[in-house]
Amino acid sequence: MPSVLIWLHVAVAVFTVGPSTALTMSAPRVIRTKNVAVLQNLQRMNRIYSIGVLGVLLFGIWAGIAIGDGKLGEWYMTASMTLFIVALVLLFLIDRDLRIAVRVLSNETPSDDAKVQNGRIAALSGIVSLIWLVILFLMVVPE
Repeated sequence: MPSVLIWLHVAVAVFTVGPSTALTMSAPRVIRTKNVAVLQNLQRMNRIYSIGVLGVLLFGIWAGIAIGDGKLGEWYMTASMTLFIVALVLLFLIDRDLRIAVRVLSNETPSDDAKVQNGRIAALSGIVSLIWLVILFLMVVPE
């Protein structure tokens, strides 16, 4: 049973974290081109993938409980779970900024071109990507 849970944990990570990272990194370019239809799709997909990313944490905790041996109490597991929660919160902040950018660009006011949201999304998506890399490092190296 634990190996199935680890497999599910890795599979959900591959199919949610990767696409989520790719779409948040591409959002600033779409905002600069002012393509509202594509931005709306990115915002919807971000929300879906952000909820799916939560499954990575849940399957990871479930696998850790099933394996036992006190693995969840190790420093690197605690650090990874904490960083994961931070990244998840940042993903929901990115979702908020995407919604605001869609609303701003839909107004067709030439003076407001969502530059604030563009910069914030770019910065937060870069931070989230770095967090994913640190988590990956913590999951592989300490063993």
